[in-house]
Amino acid sequence: MSFLNIKKYYKKHWRWYLLIVLAVIFFISVSSFNYFTQDNDFIKWLSPDETANYIFAKLYGQESSLTIFEKYNLYVNEIIQPRSFRSDSGYLKPVSFLGLILIYGKIVSLTSYQVLPYLTPLFAAIGLIFYYLLIKKIWGQRNALISAFLLASMPAYIYYSARSMFHNVLFIDLLVAGLYFGVLIIRHRRRTKKYLILLATALSGSLIGLAATVRTSELLWLLPMLFILWIFNIKKIGFIKLILFLSFFSFTFLPIFYWNQILYGGFWQGGYPEMNKSISTITNAGADLVKTTLSGYWGYHTDLIFKIKRNIFYFGFKPYHSLKMFYHYFIEMFYWLFWPAVAGLIWFLLNLKKWQRRHWAYIVAYLIASLILLFYYGSWGFHDNPDPEQFTIGNSYTRYWLLIYLGAIPFVSMTIIRLTQLAKKKFYMNSLRIVIIGLIFFISIQFVLFASQEGLIYSAQRQKLTRVEFDKIINLTEYNSVIITQYHDKLFFPERKVIVGLFNNDKIIEQYAKLVNYLPVYYYNFTLPEKDLAYLNNSRLANFGLQIEQVEQVTSDFSLYRIEKNNILANIK
Repeated sequence: MSFLNIKKYYKKHWRWYLLIVLAVIFFISVSSFNYFTQDNDFIKWLSPDETANYIFAKLYGQESSLTIFEKYNLYVNEIIQPRSFRSDSGYLKPVSFLGLILIYGKIVSLTSYQVLPYLTPLFAAIGLIFYYLLIKKIWGQRNALISAFLLASMPAYIYYSARSMFHNVLFIDLLVAGLYFGVLIIRHRRRTKKYLILLATALSGSLIGLAATVRTSELLWLLPMLFILWIFNIKKIGFIKLILFLSFFSFTFLPIFYWNQILYGGFWQGGYPEMNKSISTITNAGADLVKTTLSGYWGYHTDLIFKIKRNIFYFGFKPYHSLKMFYHYFIEMFYWLFWPAVAGLIWFLLNLKKWQRRHWAYIVAYLIASLILLFYYGSWGFHDNPDPEQFTIGNSYTRYWLLIYLGAIPFVSMTIIRLTQLAKKKFYMNSLRIVIIGLIFFISIQFVLFASQEGLIYSAQRQKLTRVEFDKIINLTEYNSVIITQYHDKLFFPERKVIVGLFNNDKIIEQYAKLVNYLPVYYYNFTLPEKDLAYLNNSRLANFGLQIEQVEQVTSDFSLYRIEKNNILANIK
């Protein structure tokens, strides 16, 4: 190959080389969090949700099962379970959407459970490429390349790729890939063979369907968004492609329906009791709404609509709180992205005549989906951080609003492009873009690593310390023991049975009294002052024939205690 041919080839494909390098660096960098904080004999997670997803994905991959039988739950009213689990007749089951568990579990069955911590970083790296392809189809090649780099530095995307057993990044990556193939259905060359268009339709339906299985609750805004995109392109999609899309979309839910029936007793039932109740109420109210409309009786319409609204917003509808959270978790937290995005949107609106149907479809679908996300999740009160006054990247709003962040990035790119065009000469223009993107990278990486208590560096340090804590507790307790704890269930399970509890409920203490007849029972929590320990032994636990004794102070704040029958009281009784 001649030098001129090499130069021509490079000029044509250099963006792809750059994207691949970006994706590889992203994967290695994000994967390093789990690589350096976990070992083969110590794979632990920072949240109950991650713990449950990991345990069940591993179990499904190795044994094709999604239940863990805990026989002692039959004696103590199902209290032996970590958070994000539920116990039914002694069987521990996931309290979660099943999509990630089934997808990752299938990959485990083909490879090894050791790949689990690195699957989300891998999908996130691939997601960068599909994000580039999607934005390229809508906003052009130049915008897409800048947007891909901005996404690779987006703190929430990095953070929840590193926290790799959460659903949210896998959901957004599958959705982006599905939307890209959806755009191919509409925007393709005239010479493209029909079977390739149908293949793209099937892939789009499958990937978006898989995304919905990973976080089914997102259908609340995903379905309206897809409907808007369909309305904008109704003629180009036609009937056959629509049916094919819906067929493959529905097909992805068959494994979910199968496992829902086995685990929860119904195709539409899931692990969340509140959501099951809401779905049932909404379905019945919707049926009544149709029935009364067809019969011409309008008297109950207001009540039925209010009932549907109340069950969709079962944590309340709080517009002011939503706007307040939006301020804290976008405007304030990611100001270096928000304000350029606003500038880009304004520039878009000032140049209405230049934009085509695909741009308007993007804007309308994005705004509708964002508003639903804003008021749905913004009305909730998440306190993942123990201090409710702290607004940190680890709070759930940042992962629930990933679509809002990703959808805003092309407008940030518009601002960068417009600003740098003032330089006029190509060399200075490109140099200025590199400087601006580099500055955004620096601010973003510094934020995700150090800017809050839950930054990745501080999280990694805490994870290292928990290894020492874990080893001490394992050495101090028997293999079949039960540990009552408020915060450490995610650390001790499944090596030890766990109960999430305290001593503030007589009915629960009554179950502890039963349990000590069968198993060694321990309590691990903040070190108790002498007066509190005396109160428990002389009153609270004594009422149930129990006593508590310190085994060892494990850290500066936490101690391990053993709970046993008080033989003196037992003899008196």
